Amino acid sequence: MHRLCLFLVAALPLLAQQPAPAKRGGKIATPPPTQPPLQAADPAQLPEGVEHFDLILLLGQSNMKGRGVMPDTPKRDPRLLMMHLRDDHWYLARHPLHLTGDAQTFAGHDNAGVGPGLAFAEQVVGDGTAVGLVPCAVGGSSILLWQKGAKLYENAVRRARLAMASAPGKVRLRGVLWLQGEANANPQELPQHAARLRALVENLRADLGQPKLPFIACTIGEMNEDPARLADQKAMNQILLDLPSAVPGTACVDARDLRSHIGDRVHFDTAAQEEMGRRMAAAWRPLVGSP
Repeated sequence: MHRLCLFLVAALPLLAQQPAPAKRGGKIATPPPTQPPLQAADPAQLPEGVEHFDLILLLGQSNMKGRGVMPDTPKRDPRLLMMHLRDDHWYLARHPLHLTGDAQTFAGHDNAGVGPGLAFAEQVVGDGTAVGLVPCAVGGSSILLWQKGAKLYENAVRRARLAMASAPGKVRLRGVLWLQGEANANPQELPQHAARLRALVENLRADLGQPKLPFIACTIGEMNEDPARLADQKAMNQILLDLPSAVPGTACVDARDLRSHIGDRVHFDTAAQEEMGRRMAAAWRPLVGSP
């Protein structure tokens, strides 16, 4: 017993270095961001040699928003920028991309954590290219809120247009990443989901003046232990996987093999999120064409 106690005491510092999501209100809560504050950035003053500022819209619900545990040291790549959800200003991209809190104090931050967006950007950034991530996802959001005229759709279009005006001569809208489906994976809404998803793609392309705008979807998790719920998730994933055959210029990343989560069988952990981001980048490249 004495040896066991000594072992546990020695192990405490190591355990403290492994942050785990805490319970909050009966749900898994992602640890808050670490200091320092966000670092302001200007898309009109990108590093020397950067010829293009490529914008990527991040749309969907909580898994696009991200719930993975964040690294202790924030990213600081001057070629990777993010548009803050709260003030619409540009900052160096870091987790959480979907920060709702104040850029300096993080006051007002919710449970946003690591999603797939930054891993995607790290794969596609180049010597002559900077990437601007425009986060728009909202946890629990139905695809009905992403239809033309609805609040989330209209806000995404507004933010995209604002971003497109931020770096004259260099800015290019280059793609949309979509990770959503859990909210509509039920027998009542599944029959309409494919048509609503097609409408989302078509309306975004029309409203943003990009008829061939690449749209990359990703399957949702199939981690539920309830057979009926799991069947609905599988049905939703088939709709997502069928998108490329229905709408040109789209792709769907198959992430059904990724099963690691933050403890709730719903939200992917950091490792899974980053793998999804890399897969989205691989699916995006053939659609975007030349650098």
